[in-house]
Amino acid sequence: MPAARAGSTTLSERSLADSQAPMGYGATRGLERVLASCGLLLSADLQFVCAEDVPQGGVLCALPALLTQGLLRHTRTLYTLPPGYYPLESIFLYLALLALVRCPSLEQTRYEAPGEWGKLLGLDRLPEVRTLRQKLGLLCGQEGRAAQWQSRLAKEWMEGVGSEDPQKQSVGLFYVDGHVRVYHGSLGPLPRLYVARQKLCLRGTTDYWVNGLGGEPFFVVTQPVHAGLIAALREQVIPRLLAEAPELEAAKLASDPQAMRFTVIFDREGFSPKFFAELKEQRIGVLTYHKFPGENWPVEEFRTRSVGLHTGQLVARELAERGTRLSNGLWVREVRVRSSDGSQSSMLSTHGRLDLSQIAAWLPARWSQENFLKYMREHFGLDRLIEHGTTALPETTVVVNPAHRRVDQQIRRERGRLQRLTAQFGAHALPPEATVEELQKFEQEGGQLQEQIQGQTALIEQLKGQRGKIPRKVELKDLPEAQRYRQLRPESKHFIDTIKMLAYRAESALAGELREHLQREDDVRALLRRIFVAPANLRPDVEQKTLVVELHRLGSPLQDAAVAKLCDELTATQTRFPTTELTLIYRQVGSA
Repeated sequence: MPAARAGSTTLSERSLADSQAPMGYGATRGLERVLASCGLLLSADLQFVCAEDVPQGGVLCALPALLTQGLLRHTRTLYTLPPGYYPLESIFLYLALLALVRCPSLEQTRYEAPGEWGKLLGLDRLPEVRTLRQKLGLLCGQEGRAAQWQSRLAKEWMEGVGSEDPQKQSVGLFYVDGHVRVYHGSLGPLPRLYVARQKLCLRGTTDYWVNGLGGEPFFVVTQPVHAGLIAALREQVIPRLLAEAPELEAAKLASDPQAMRFTVIFDREGFSPKFFAELKEQRIGVLTYHKFPGENWPVEEFRTRSVGLHTGQLVARELAERGTRLSNGLWVREVRVRSSDGSQSSMLSTHGRLDLSQIAAWLPARWSQENFLKYMREHFGLDRLIEHGTTALPETTVVVNPAHRRVDQQIRRERGRLQRLTAQFGAHALPPEATVEELQKFEQEGGQLQEQIQGQTALIEQLKGQRGKIPRKVELKDLPEAQRYRQLRPESKHFIDTIKMLAYRAESALAGELREHLQREDDVRALLRRIFVAPANLRPDVEQKTLVVELHRLGSPLQDAAVAKLCDELTATQTRFPTTELTLIYRQVGSA
């Protein structure tokens, strides 16, 4: 093992020095902290020191990708912090790096080594949980600023899709899907929503995510009171896409009546011929599954065609196409894919310029968005509550009337009892060669069942009459105070969600660089997670203006070879550590 360089400290030495710091654990830059406490310091300068075996030092490999994705691009124009010890850029960078090392929450940072994280950030230690929450509160103090930040980033990401896709096939494709964030607290009544992954109705909030062809996120909108996918598309998603998505050339729209501004892709929940017609009038294409496909088409109509998936793989699919007239008279394209077992998947599109194979490839690719949401839940704590507290919803918010819901639930219960009674009456049969006593018992039991069925039917009709007199939906102000729904504080959640989107996109960018150096593509993200938590040596050189990050070996020749290639590519970016003049150089221990 290489010996520690002169002037470099070991983990044991730093641990002892941090524990003996007079101003608190790891607070070794006392003068600057005193100046900051007196209001005489705008922010501390970043000062890197030579350090051996810094835990989780490999996460600095994500820094070039984070900066490329725009982590600090709009920081100073949108956010400010009062004078203090911790620089604004360090707070943003720290939050993104915490997400990449899979720290589940801000509270969990109390179990991280504060001094070691300070070495990674060019400071003496990381902020305490209380300080970090105070900074987060200042950053999220103005409602709507996180949405503005996310909007700027989304616009840049959408414009960047064309540069990443030489054939421009994924330009103007937007996948929309809902995700329920379950709330288990008791701060205020939240609406109940059906959670498909748990098959339960639970209290929570619905987020609608907008992603690209490969699952890369663009932005997210929140529906405090669930009104459905169509309402979210009509009121929130489509207006943002019209404002932020790259515009199609006006000349092309004018010359080609079938050209579309962009195409939205969603599941059967958004099936609505009326809504399809609305979008078509705005020159917005639709790609979704048919909710009522009808009978299977004849096998003779299908032809085997080569379909290129978004992963680059070519597959053979049996495809057929017809024109279909929906209930409102709108003509759309219906494409069917026939599987090997004979089943058929029906897909609808209002985009006349899409190729048959593109429709067959792009709609099933929405599973990449499902995989994104699953990965974010498991690895980035997507559902974790960021801030305790709720805020009132506008009094004009229209919600389902609780009284109407109670009567409706009672009707469903009584219908279940009626079905059981009807089934019992149908199964009631006279035994063969019945005696007089058995015949009398059969008639008596049958008469009792008929009376119960008639009574149950009358009760249901009575309940239906009651339900008809109760308005199905009411405004929030018409409900008692205790029954009025509230919403979770949205600003901090949108802010942290944007940080997590940046972290995910940075990880995806690194995965794209690393994938070509591995034999198994499934190992890419697992290897990156291993790299992020691997120890590293830091070698700053003020004269040469460089910061060398030496990654520890991972214990596998194949993985080490892939990491070596990644280090070369990261070094070639010539990334400077934010607010310093130090250029980052990446290499493995023993490679120089």
